[in-house]
Amino acid sequence: MECAEELNMVMEAVGELQDDATLPRNIKIKLDIISEILHKETELSLKVNKALDELDSISDDTNIQPYTRTQIWNIVSMLETL
Repeated sequence: MECAEELNMVMEAVGELQDDATLPRNIKIKLDIISEILHKETELSLKVNKALDELDSISDDTNIQPYTRTQIWNIVSMLETL
């Protein structure tokens, strides 16, 4: 699979999380930031590293549901393969 396709899959997964009505507002804001990072026209490695930093801070948040944390870890795994 091409990097562009994998990046699109990551963006879709982030979008699905953004649509989750049960997420706290601060998490949605961070997901918006991640989405902006991934859509920027910058070098792939920079986008991935910035997104991973944001996702790391989200996964440490005690206010998220366990299933949401699992989804975040899945996105992290997808980004790490890029």
